[in-house]
Amino acid sequence: MENLGGVTEATPCLTPALEVMPAIKRCAGGLPATTLSQRSVLDLEAPMGCGATRSLERVWASCGLLASAALDFVAADDVPQGGVLLALPALLTEGLLSHTHEFYQLPPGFYPLESLFLYLALLALVRCPSLEQTRYQTPGEWGKLLGLDRLPEVKTMREKIDLFCAQPGRAGQWQSRLAKEWMAASEVAPEAGLGLFYVDGHVRVYHGQLGPLPRLYVARQKLRLRGTTDYWVNGLGGEPFFVVTQPVHEGLIAALNQQVIPQLLADAPPVEEAQLAADPRQMRFTVIFDREGYSPKLFAELKAQRIAIVTYHKFPGELWPEAEFSPHTLRLLNGPEVERSLAERGTSLSNGLWVREVRVRSEDGTQSSILSTNMRLDLKQIAVWMPGRWCQENYLRYMRQHFGLDRLIEHGSLPLPETTKVVNPEYRQGSQELRRERGKLHRLQAQLGAHTLPPNAAPQQIQEFETTGGELPAKVQDQETQILLRKEKQKGLARKVQLKTLPEDQRFRQLCPESKHFIDTIKMIAYRAESALAGELGESLQRADDVRSLLRRAFVTPANLRPDYQNQTLTVELHRLGSPLQDAALASLCAELTATETKFPTTNLKLIYRQVGST
Repeated sequence: MENLGGVTEATPCLTPALEVMPAIKRCAGGLPATTLSQRSVLDLEAPMGCGATRSLERVWASCGLLASAALDFVAADDVPQGGVLLALPALLTEGLLSHTHEFYQLPPGFYPLESLFLYLALLALVRCPSLEQTRYQTPGEWGKLLGLDRLPEVKTMREKIDLFCAQPGRAGQWQSRLAKEWMAASEVAPEAGLGLFYVDGHVRVYHGQLGPLPRLYVARQKLRLRGTTDYWVNGLGGEPFFVVTQPVHEGLIAALNQQVIPQLLADAPPVEEAQLAADPRQMRFTVIFDREGYSPKLFAELKAQRIAIVTYHKFPGELWPEAEFSPHTLRLLNGPEVERSLAERGTSLSNGLWVREVRVRSEDGTQSSILSTNMRLDLKQIAVWMPGRWCQENYLRYMRQHFGLDRLIEHGSLPLPETTKVVNPEYRQGSQELRRERGKLHRLQAQLGAHTLPPNAAPQQIQEFETTGGELPAKVQDQETQILLRKEKQKGLARKVQLKTLPEDQRFRQLCPESKHFIDTIKMIAYRAESALAGELGESLQRADDVRSLLRRAFVTPANLRPDYQNQTLTVELHRLGSPLQDAALASLCAELTATETKFPTTNLKLIYRQVGST
């Protein structure tokens, strides 16, 4: 495992007015470790509130005399959820604190900037769904994990997040800087250019009353609900790079043209111009998406920019003869090998663009058609990478279930620019009425087609048949006339109009995007850190499905903290899990993490991980 070292230099925490004051020590001198019961009593008796035991420093901070409190760890037994400190080396490697001071600042106060970022990431890893739920966490015990006396109140934490998100676009800049580093470190096949990216949309449903949001089709619920569309860009294994938001849904093609591709061109590892000139088939990178992005015009525009695509054919046409297919052994992204029947042809699309078409034939004879403009990819790579986009679907599902991806971060909305184009409400209503009239016509035509005279009909039945038979054609003709009139009326309506032309109560709004992007970035870092630990832990477990479950359990396992300021170490002793197999896997992970020699941010304390009873 690579070195996961974080910030190693202690940052000054006192203003010049207080630098001459004596330092306060609470954990030196070999003080005995406190129990959970002892700490709970001390926290309740704190004069400034539950857990606020560092009264003097809080008074200094309230007077503006303290830039930030110094981290001060104490020996403690059975700290709840202490196992989450296992993720600290990976969080630092993924860049949690790499650029915080470059993009974010705080006024003088008690809580350090690094501790707030670390606190938010650790909350995500212990599956705390929202800031409001921290009311049910033990504040003093979380303070022991962070080197403080207690965690911030919900109100205080929201005020800090408001300060972080005061400048629009700053979270996007931070995310872009991290994405550039993640992309540079990711492993891709050289044939794909210098990057391989999955792109997919995710509808974030909104149930509040802050303002009208557009209605979108939510595939997982099969309903049209109000919400916002996020487009995620992930790597080959499903690891996230960045996310962009469409307040008014315009589709994947528009998102690729306007947001995703420009950001990839800016952040993805660049290809040398000499290399592009020397090899006409060399691509900058390859993007993979589903049928929603099918557009021959888009494919041609991207190819002109030396950007390759891999996607499903929306109009594949007739089945290919079985004789064209040959068996191939494919290794899927998650490891196992499978047998597939593959075939390939060159195909000209509607705009004359020549692309590769690869078909995968299943046992029942059905064929999946895949298109690609990357001429350097192997046939088997295309057949593996296209269905491999489900790793992105799995990522979104996992984030919804375990990281609260759809949680509302800030209760507020903003107006959209007046020049934003939206679907004309009159056009939408006319389209709905036209569909209803066509439905009536189809039912009348069905009645007319089914209108027959039964054999050996009685005189009364004959009379009814003649009466109805004369009425139905007239009704069909009248209905066809109604449809023609509605079509003419529909032609006179603009399909899209600017937002400023609509009444005030019909103008769409957007949810505050800055705080959502800020929290989403921290959740991405937390997920990537968990994935890095899962990769290390997977080497000790036979079942891949057990890895993340074991990590989730380890994160909420109590731990003992043993700071040693003389030797500059902080030992984290995790309680045993009760299973020899799981304990052995966790012991191996502890050894790997200890070997990284990570130092707790803003301190010189080197982290040592082990289990209770081990040496």
